[in-house]
Amino acid sequence: MLYDAKTPKEYVEGLEDDWRKEKLLELRTIIHKMAPGLTEGINYKMLSYADDRGVAFHLNAQRGYVSFYVGDAKKVDPTGKLLKGINVGKGCVRFTKSVKIAETRIDEFIGVAAQKWVEGKDIDC
Repeated sequence: MLYDAKTPKEYVEGLEDDWRKEKLLELRTIIHKMAPGLTEGINYKMLSYADDRGVAFHLNAQRGYVSFYVGDAKKVDPTGKLLKGINVGKGCVRFTKSVKIAETRIDEFIGVAAQKWVEGKDIDC
């Protein structure tokens, strides 16, 4: 889903008060903690996390899941250990209602992705 928000605050305020908002806010907190050098904004009608080189990540609440867009997940986690138990596409990590974020290693994954981004390593699709 796309939201017509101009700021992250508007984006969050525009979300329905349901499990998607809860998961998005939990992931948002992890991103702020694990990637403190990235600035939160809006890009492609989603939350975005960027620095002076561009956008590293996107975060969005979809109809049936919350998606974290990272580029190419295999470039960040080649073995898949950090994303075990999570629905992963090439560049999208999807969190459904049943996934308990605290029981995953997404915080480590985001930390690795952020570090690779800061070091200028390729994590793009």
